[in-house]
Amino acid sequence: MDYLRLRVPVPCPLSPHKPMPLKTHLDEQPNLNLTPMIDVVFLLIIIFMVGSTFAGPERKLDIDVPEVAEHESLDSPPKATVVNVPLQGPITLDGVPLGANELTSRLRTARANNPDLTVLIRGHRKAEYERVVSAFDACKRAGVRKLDVSVQLLGNQ
Repeated sequence: MDYLRLRVPVPCPLSPHKPMPLKTHLDEQPNLNLTPMIDVVFLLIIIFMVGSTFAGPERKLDIDVPEVAEHESLDSPPKATVVNVPLQGPITLDGVPLGANELTSRLRTARANNPDLTVLIRGHRKAEYERVVSAFDACKRAGVRKLDVSVQLLGNQ
């Protein structure tokens, strides 16, 4: 016995009288949302811009320090008061131009507030030797016992 098979439309469960609607149109193509990635890139740019501004104060002064062949790095460098001796112009203490007597007075005051005061002397390599020695003399008269001298490794110019 052969049975005759008839194709009958599948009734829609919501409406038994109409056939079930089938999808006849294409959906939107999936797309990649770039907004979060662009936000991250902008944040990285801001972080690098802010970080690079802190390296600037050291480059503002035109001080060409002498070179050495070898060096030892400190584990944790102490906070030092910086005395700059430029090629021309006044000697500066932490960026403030001062005369020799005023430099001694300010160093004496700083040493009274901090007995372990460390002074870093940054003298230009072509500055007159007498000017650099006057910075050392001001430190000596102020009673500063911890002096550092800034130098540059050979080949790092």
